[in-house]
Amino acid sequence: MNATYTVTGMTCGHCVHAVKQEVSAIPGVTDVALALETGKLEITSSAPVDFDRIVEAVAEAGEHYSVS
Repeated sequence: MNATYTVTGMTCGHCVHAVKQEVSAIPGVTDVALALETGKLEITSSAPVDFDRIVEAVAEAGEHYSVS
């Protein structure tokens, strides 16, 4: 399964790394791609991932990040 979201609030490569690390830890997620320039977050998973779980993971990476 593939899903695409937009992450806002990132300003550097460390931000990207933190978000990718938290989202990658979600059970079932097999790949995460995230672009700093656009905020495009692409998630590949073995089953659908609940959006609320994505929101939690992004917030865990930093409270100034948000996802839509």
